[in-house]
Amino acid sequence: MADAVTRFTRAVETASIPEAGSFAPGVVLDATVPHWRFSVHGSERVEAELSHWFADPGRFEELTVTPLANGALVRFVLTWEEDGEPHMCHQAHLLEVQDDLITRDIAWCGGRWGAALQAEMAEAAAGV
Repeated sequence: MADAVTRFTRAVETASIPEAGSFAPGVVLDATVPHWRFSVHGSERVEAELSHWFADPGRFEELTVTPLANGALVRFVLTWEEDGEPHMCHQAHLLEVQDDLITRDIAWCGGRWGAALQAEMAEAAAGV
């Protein structure tokens, strides 16, 4: 069986967070999202929250996993289609792992960007 971090990244990409078995019962999600920060406690609540974040199967455009002594830093750009429109997000997850289960996920999310925002960002990048 793949390790907890690999199970997590596969579950993000395949929109199968609850089925991955990545989280310890007492896991804490400490999330910073645009204009907000919040915490969620417990595997069922964390899985439910992240299932909303990753509700549709996608594809990693970028994925970097940096092993750490007690887990990993996972950074990615994920793309997916939602209601017929392309979407994208850029996130970082500092995952603490014990006994092959994630015990803490400190997450930073830049937001969800639909086609219009992606076009606006591409235009801004071209002007640099």
